[in-house]
Amino acid sequence: MQESLSGWQDTIVALATASGVGAIAVIRLSGKDAINITNQIFPSKDLLQQASHTLHVGLLKHHNEVLDEVVVSIYKNPKSYTGEDVIEISCHGSPFIQEKILKTITSLGARMAKAGEFTQRAFLNGKLDLTQAEAVADLIASNTEASRNTALKNIRGGFSSALHLLREELIKFSALIELELDFSQEDVEFADRTAFKNLISQINLSTTQLLSSFELGNVIKNGVQVAIIGKPNAGKSTLLNILLNEERAIVSSIAGTTRDTIEEVINIDGVIFRLIDTAGIRDNSTDEIENIGVGKSYEKAAIADVILYLFDASVEDSLKDEIAWLQSFNKPFILVANKIDAADFNALKGEEFEPIAISARDNRNIGAVKKALVTKAIKGNINTESTIVTNARHFDALKKLSTSLQDIEDGLTKNIPGDLLALDIRQALHYLGTITGQVTNEEQLDFIFSKFCIGK
Repeated sequence: MQESLSGWQDTIVALATASGVGAIAVIRLSGKDAINITNQIFPSKDLLQQASHTLHVGLLKHHNEVLDEVVVSIYKNPKSYTGEDVIEISCHGSPFIQEKILKTITSLGARMAKAGEFTQRAFLNGKLDLTQAEAVADLIASNTEASRNTALKNIRGGFSSALHLLREELIKFSALIELELDFSQEDVEFADRTAFKNLISQINLSTTQLLSSFELGNVIKNGVQVAIIGKPNAGKSTLLNILLNEERAIVSSIAGTTRDTIEEVINIDGVIFRLIDTAGIRDNSTDEIENIGVGKSYEKAAIADVILYLFDASVEDSLKDEIAWLQSFNKPFILVANKIDAADFNALKGEEFEPIAISARDNRNIGAVKKALVTKAIKGNINTESTIVTNARHFDALKKLSTSLQDIEDGLTKNIPGDLLALDIRQALHYLGTITGQVTNEEQLDFIFSKFCIGK
């Protein structure tokens, strides 16, 4: 597989830190010529003679021109991130200096790395499997404690370990089934069908649990879209401002002030919420622009993960029609009665969909709204110690694996011939292999690693 991947034996270089001005920048090289190329522009000492995992201070010079004073870190194969010889040059953070060093290094034989190519090489050299490599990108993109912990667990092999155990057990039985085919004329069974059926049931249970975790994993990784919906002057913009603790949306007593949607992000108890303030919903407006905004409100409600329906407690006495409308979206919703300072609200007390009573203007009971949002989003506590699927590619492969396992289980029940059973087992092994990278191709790898940042 490695030899089919074009250019993987080249020495690559890239800026490993964020672009722009900073105190320090790190330029990373990886490949068989990484140390030799750096040695040509580092006259302070012979890097070829230095031990792995050592640091060296000196000047970078090329054609008698001093490029910068730097610290060079050496990581020799195989004990490096990529499994190859790796050099990291810590230079001053001037973009001019960074570009000067990169141009010099490429002129000496290295080429600029593609997005994610360092991690791709770590995968190709067996330092990481594919789920661990993808978790590296998740860790870089993590923006909450939960997403960080989940990515770290997967980098350490939490998800991989579970899959490897399942695959090893399947391979054992697959080998026994294949052995039976070699002795088909002697009518012998090497694989205990009862034990195999129990194994398939266990794998099916593990697969179902992993599939069930994806809903929470998606929340941890991508956050939750919340559409704040309601009639004009219900206090939607005021609530948004209170939740954000800033004056983000314009607030006035004039109905229809909010014409377009306003979207902002907030972290509540480790969950990212994308709050969408929408135009007030009413059907009798003669304002064309306001009507366009109302149309967008319906669109946002349709694509949101959770709908927060805010109403004026001093005006509304029944929400029967509104509840029926909210239920039509077939997604979680929260009823919030606003302006309890102006009303003694009892209309829906004790009902199935009892609202949360607040005063957005006076910042009263806003904590209850936040708690309700988290409850609707995660349906319980986030336990990052358990294995959580956060990757849509893994989820898709697990669904296909589940179908294959069901085929195997049906085949065992119907006592189908070993050659047909072997085909179903190979299919299940294929889907397990696509997740961890035992089964892959160049196009798939290029797609996965193209989503990484350059230099990682």
